[in-house]
Amino acid sequence: MDARRLSNLRRRHVLTVCAAAVLAAALLSGCGSSTTSPSAPGSVTRRVVVLGDSLAVSPSNADAFPARLQARIDGAGLNWKVTNASVNGDTTADALRRFTPLLTDDVSILVLELGANDGLQGADISIIERNLSTIIEAARARNIRVLLAGMETPPTRGFDYSIAFHNLFPALAQRYGIPLVPFLLTGVVLNPEFNGPDLVHPNAAGAQRIADTVWGYLEPMLRSP
Repeated sequence: MDARRLSNLRRRHVLTVCAAAVLAAALLSGCGSSTTSPSAPGSVTRRVVVLGDSLAVSPSNADAFPARLQARIDGAGLNWKVTNASVNGDTTADALRRFTPLLTDDVSILVLELGANDGLQGADISIIERNLSTIIEAARARNIRVLLAGMETPPTRGFDYSIAFHNLFPALAQRYGIPLVPFLLTGVVLNPEFNGPDLVHPNAAGAQRIADTVWGYLEPMLRSP
């Protein structure tokens, strides 16, 4: 083999090695970039569903406390969407009949705000407990975390009933190991500044006050993995 041909072979070999090195570097670079792809968990919008009654839709859907929670979430730069699945007049039995389709794959947190109408109607405490337990267990079976909102009821059915109703919510929270808002209407109930003319349903200021109360319990859940 003459010297010129040997030189050409060596040159092609060097070029091939260089090309392989460049290709390998490109592939390695591509592999490294995949760890910061848009599919990273932080880029996925997760949902909070509020399952409640008239207290969660007053004074309107646009001004109710779930909408105020969304504003807090947006202001904090958190990637969550609040869905208000509350219905005026709902009891725990009503919610039990309609909640299952709400627990879709993108739902990570359920805010359970029910019981006020049950208490006013004097529903059996054991039935309220069973209904709430069924909803909590169904959510947990889908890996959905639950925030339970505590409620009180006036002693129109007797003080024993009011006490049993009060005790129901912390008992459920303890049983299932879930966070509890001790009383949803703290600072709002019977306060004309925060209620409409009926002194029962919150006005816009009252909805904001409720959202502020709930936020203290919801925010840590939003920020946890």
